[in-house]
Amino acid sequence: MSIRILTAALAAAIGLGAASAQAETIKIGVTPGPHAQILEAVKPVAAKKGLDIEIIEFSDYVVPNTALDAGELQANSFQNQPYLDNQVADRGFKIESVGLTVNFPLGIYSKKHKSWDEVPDGATIAIQNDPTNGGRSLLLLQDKGVIKLKDGVGFKPTVADIVENPKKLKFLEVDAAQTPRSLDDVAAAAVNTNYAVSAGLTPQDAILREDAKGPYVNLIAVRSADKDKPWVKTLLESYHSPEVKTFVEETFKGAVLPSW
Repeated sequence: MSIRILTAALAAAIGLGAASAQAETIKIGVTPGPHAQILEAVKPVAAKKGLDIEIIEFSDYVVPNTALDAGELQANSFQNQPYLDNQVADRGFKIESVGLTVNFPLGIYSKKHKSWDEVPDGATIAIQNDPTNGGRSLLLLQDKGVIKLKDGVGFKPTVADIVENPKKLKFLEVDAAQTPRSLDDVAAAAVNTNYAVSAGLTPQDAILREDAKGPYVNLIAVRSADKDKPWVKTLLESYHSPEVKTFVEETFKGAVLPSW
C-alpha cells in the first residue's frame, strides 16, 4: 500500500472514529405541554452538534426525578429549584441543576368567575398537594393580599401556616396534574402553566397571576455524576440557542418566558 493510500485510509478511520465518538443519544424526561414542545425545538439544534435527544413524557412531578436518579434518563426538564431541593432532601436523589430554562408564571384560574373579586366568601380553592407547588400557590395568594402566612415560612408554606383568611376560603389539595380538572368542582384553582396550556387554558385569562420573577425559574437536572460530561454542555448550548429562544417567544407569547 502506498504512503498516500495509507494516509487517506488512516484519515478516514480517524474521521469515522471522531464522528462515532461525537454522536450520542440521551433520554430527557419532561411533563406534557410546553416542556415537551420546547425540547422538540431543541432536538434539531442539538442534532447538528452530534447529540440525539429522545423525549420521554411523564404525567406527574415525581417520576421524572426517580427515573433520572435510577439512570433511566440522562436528564430532565420540568421543575424549579425549590422543588428539586425538596425532592433531594426528602428522597436523597443525587441529581442537580446544570442550567436554567424557562419561567412559567403560576396562575389562579376559574370557570365560574371572571375576576378574583367575584369569588365569594367561603369558596373552595384547589391548590397542588406537593409542598413546593402548593406553597408557591399560597405565596401567590399572600402576594395578592388574599391571605396572610406566618412569618418565616420560606418557599414551602402549607395551609396550616395561614394566619389570616378574611374570605374564609377552603383549600382542596390535589395532584398538580389534576388541578385543571378540578375547575369544574371548585371556585378557582391554582394551575401550573404547563398543565394550564395542556388543558387548553389561556394563561393571560388567569384571575390572579404570579409576577414573572423570583425563584421559580425552571431548570435542566442531571445526575451529579454526569454534570461535567461533554453532552451536558452541548445540551445547554442547544437549549440556550437563539433558535429556541425565538421559538419560545413566538409560540407562547409571554405565557412562558426564556430565562437565559
